[in-house]
Amino acid sequence: MHRTFATLLLLILALPVVASAQNPPAAPKPGPEVKKLEIFVGTWTDEGEIKPGMFAATATKFTNTTHIEWMEGGFFLIGHSEETSSMGTEKSMAIWGYDTEKKVYTYNEFASNGETITATGTLDGDTWTWTSEASMGGKMFKSRYVVKQVSPTSYTSKLEMQPEGGAWSTVFESKATKK
Repeated sequence: MHRTFATLLLLILALPVVASAQNPPAAPKPGPEVKKLEIFVGTWTDEGEIKPGMFAATATKFTNTTHIEWMEGGFFLIGHSEETSSMGTEKSMAIWGYDTEKKVYTYNEFASNGETITATGTLDGDTWTWTSEASMGGKMFKSRYVVKQVSPTSYTSKLEMQPEGGAWSTVFESKATKK
């Protein structure tokens, strides 16, 4: 009797484990906010001008090629870029996503020159605004990167920075086209 009870108890305890193994929960799916990042998927060529100021003594033209694709699962975009200007060539990798708790887009970039960028973004109509704060040379800077979608295959952008206690100034402006 004791053996029959033990066997029965073991079967009862094992039943939920077996049942859950046969019906695993559905994989999470990205929300509608994440799907709005789709506009960036593809290969983009960005041409612009770095304005005279903290990064260049004179105006400097640049070109940037970026390939962006969805990471498996569809929650994040991954991009690889190569920028060329008279200051040299720089490569970077970036990840875009959406923070459902804070209700903001996220952006994290890692560059071949050792710099990193962490920004949050919002979307208003056809305009993305990415903001961040960072320290350079012991001073805090705010940055604002505005991307305005012109068409499904083009956008304009402008990066502005504000040193602690200073005024906003334009670092660069550019136009990107999708190949």
